[in-house]
Amino acid sequence: MSQKTLAESSRSGAPATERGEASSRRWWILAVIAIAQLMVVLDATIVNIALPSAQSDLDFSDGSRQWIVTAYALAFASLLLLGGRIADLFGRKPAFLVGVVGFALASALGGAANGFTMLVAARALQGAFGALLAPAALSLLNTTFTDARERARAFSVYGAIAGAGGAVGLLLGGVLTDALDWRWTLYVNVAIAVGAFAGGWILLGNHRDAADAKLDVPGTVLVASGLFSLVYGFSNAESHDWGSPLTWGFLIAGGLLLTAFTWWQTRAAHPLLPLRILLDRDRAASFLAVLITGAGMFGVFLFLTYYLQLNLGFSPTKTGVAFLPMVGALMVAAQLGTTVLVPRLGPKAVIPLGFAIATAGMAWLAGIGVGSHYLSAVLPQLVVIGVGLGLVMPPAMQLATGGVAAEDAGVASATVNAMQQVGGSIGTALLNTLAASAATDYLAGRDTTSELVRAQATIESYTTAFWWSAVLFGAGAVIAFLLYRRGVPKQDASAAPVVHM
Repeated sequence: MSQKTLAESSRSGAPATERGEASSRRWWILAVIAIAQLMVVLDATIVNIALPSAQSDLDFSDGSRQWIVTAYALAFASLLLLGGRIADLFGRKPAFLVGVVGFALASALGGAANGFTMLVAARALQGAFGALLAPAALSLLNTTFTDARERARAFSVYGAIAGAGGAVGLLLGGVLTDALDWRWTLYVNVAIAVGAFAGGWILLGNHRDAADAKLDVPGTVLVASGLFSLVYGFSNAESHDWGSPLTWGFLIAGGLLLTAFTWWQTRAAHPLLPLRILLDRDRAASFLAVLITGAGMFGVFLFLTYYLQLNLGFSPTKTGVAFLPMVGALMVAAQLGTTVLVPRLGPKAVIPLGFAIATAGMAWLAGIGVGSHYLSAVLPQLVVIGVGLGLVMPPAMQLATGGVAAEDAGVASATVNAMQQVGGSIGTALLNTLAASAATDYLAGRDTTSELVRAQATIESYTTAFWWSAVLFGAGAVIAFLLYRRGVPKQDASAAPVVHM
């Protein structure tokens, strides 16, 4: 055995033979991780299309409907950092397997729901187990692929799933709702989980990189409460308004709690989120890129879904199919960005370019009208947006988790997921509010009994959301250009087995 292999084995805390076996089956491990990640990402949108059917079946009000989505987001976002640290402390394999089984059982509970309360509880449990599963999956990817070129390729797959999973969820949700029943949008996770669990049990090795550390209980309470308050505040703004005391109360409380959490991390003996993870310039830029992408993507998924179904008359299944060209463009761009462009040009050139392309696509999409057609007014724009997001999301995720010490891989991965989830919550609330205001302003002084006027009002709401999504992506381009370092990231040999990209 070479001295280099011995050194890497010593730093990783795992025997060299175990690491060699994991390396030989790394692409199978990637497949297992991808399946699990797809299951988590799908559930952010797959239930959305099924909501009208579920509402009719279980007989709950329009005001209660948002909690089917919000319960998942609240549990997932608030527990992500805890889930990531658990994976570091107790091992990524058990965290992954428990997360998969728990997610499947919660999904089965939701599919069998006999009332609103049972369905909301099941969605919250899905979010909680997803918060354990998602960071374990990403940190396993981060520590399995130690060759720079292979790691880039693996992250292109993972990032494409993270970026396109919402659109795939819309497609699958539509197919299952049309062909079977809304309950199968939840039951399908059980089938996915069987494959992920079997593959994880057979393929994954286990070691604890942070076995000597202890769980930061005060930090866990502060960050969980802070993220919960932040996501709840934005969700309340979506369902009520920005002037609601609950909205501002929870947003202020979330800001104060997260400030207190940051202060505590500078003093804790075993911090939940070591600040060294956040202080690297490229990593901080990547976290912000993921946050902005999560916020802006909802301008595509949410409002374009409304437009396709309500204005163009698409069925749920046809709506999902309509997003597939964007998914294909995103996956191609993800492979190109992570394996070719970033290693040659660096993130300072590639990620701002991706944001700029996505900005142009969103601005182009804002040209839709009452009489527009999918082939001319939606399809080309979706392809452009997919290319842009493919150049942003996978490279940013790769850079956000690259170069961290092995004992911090889980919590770094959890931070990436938290950024995407919080960004999505911010985007949903902000864009919904702006869209609703645009529709109201358009109707003021006009004949509201006219179908044409009402149709144009909805178009005004959609295009407003698309323009603001373009603004978010434009801001992302500027921020990424200012924050990322010049040149190609160098590999850091001292950080093995996690390769510093």
